Amino acid sequence: MKHYEVEILDAKTREKLCFLDKVEPHATIAEIKNLFTKTHPQWYPARQSLRLDPKGRSLKDEDVLQKLPVGTTATLYFRDLGAQISWVTVFLTEYAGPLFIYLLFYFRVPFIYGHKYDFTSSRHTVVSLACICHSFHYIKRLLETLFVHRFSHGTMPLRNIFKNCTYYWGFAAWMAYYINHPLYTPPSKGWWADQVGWVRGVSLAPPVLPAGSKTRKIPYPTKNPFTWLFLLVSCPNYTYEVGSWIGFAIMTQCLPVALFSLVGFTQMTIWAKGKHRSYLKEFRDYPPLRMPIIPFLL
Repeated sequence: MKHYEVEILDAKTREKLCFLDKVEPHATIAEIKNLFTKTHPQWYPARQSLRLDPKGRSLKDEDVLQKLPVGTTATLYFRDLGAQISWVTVFLTEYAGPLFIYLLFYFRVPFIYGHKYDFTSSRHTVVSLACICHSFHYIKRLLETLFVHRFSHGTMPLRNIFKNCTYYWGFAAWMAYYINHPLYTPPSKGWWADQVGWVRGVSLAPPVLPAGSKTRKIPYPTKNPFTWLFLLVSCPNYTYEVGSWIGFAIMTQCLPVALFSLVGFTQMTIWAKGKHRSYLKEFRDYPPLRMPIIPFLL
């Protein structure tokens, strides 16, 4: 059985960083990263991006050396992805923040609204209902992160967590400040808006997607009625998410909630379109009637 020689060059300077001799043909990129780490421990595997071309796409960890378009002496180019953090840690941090921050405003802890309002309860039912819906939403997200979600990539750049937390935590504080304000006026159509809020809470009760794996396949509806939207869209989880925040905005009639819904819809539409294009490219028999996020429209 022939063996490979692998040289790893810096993608920017073309400097030779490592030379690996007698690499097994069935070695994966993940195994090569581990070998590279032995000579450069500062670049642990999650920080490494190995590619066949300096400006090309990163190779997948599961790619096998002998199946790549290389000779017995393979040249790979390395880029440092920077300090990494696990996706689980990112999501837990993102979602725990809004839950905690919103409750601070709801219970009116000191120094937020003034001493005479410290630890006082709102007399409006919609305020308590909004707190229940908001808390339920983020508790559900935390539980899904721990017990449901599977991630194709184990880590993300550490710098991203600051941007993400600023978004989630900032909007949570902004909307919580107004909804729980002592001078907050409930919606004029209070009863109808309350019902929308309850629908919002119910719509988020079960996970939209079951626990998955790294194996990609066409998602189809199951016996769970919340998956039936797969008949019409590629990303029903985003559809439900947008719908739930629109319901929350109607229930509270709070401008920051509406803006949060709009920003979220814009970002989720970008993600949904990307995933939809990926499905169309990867699966020739992908259902033609599906749209990315809004049935029949978008």
